[in-house]
Amino acid sequence: MKIILTPEESETYFYNALCNGLGYVCGYGLDLDYSKQEYIQAKEKLEAPCFEDVLMQILKDGGTLTMIDVEGEDEMTRDITIKDVHERVQNTPLHHLTDMIEENDDAITADVILQTVFYNEIVFG
Repeated sequence: MKIILTPEESETYFYNALCNGLGYVCGYGLDLDYSKQEYIQAKEKLEAPCFEDVLMQILKDGGTLTMIDVEGEDEMTRDITIKDVHERVQNTPLHHLTDMIEENDDAITADVILQTVFYNEIVFG
């Protein structure tokens, strides 16, 4: 079965995953990085944004987010763009994607979506 999401749906589910699972994913010896200049520029476009709002704006503005492998030898370091979000959220295993769609998600659901977008597979856990 292939699930097809709109770009807006993909962005919404990825945003929710950032809010609910970023700290969980970083527990794997990974750290999220982004251009400080892109962060400042994105933040200026938003009114009273939270951290995740700014991260999404960076992507929408054509920037990248990088998951850095801080414990290994950078073999798990990956960059993503908004295109990756649009293409990969729908590749999330169905039961986790369904949990997100039905708003029955948790940190594990968010973790799986984030890994799917950054790695296009579940690597950890």
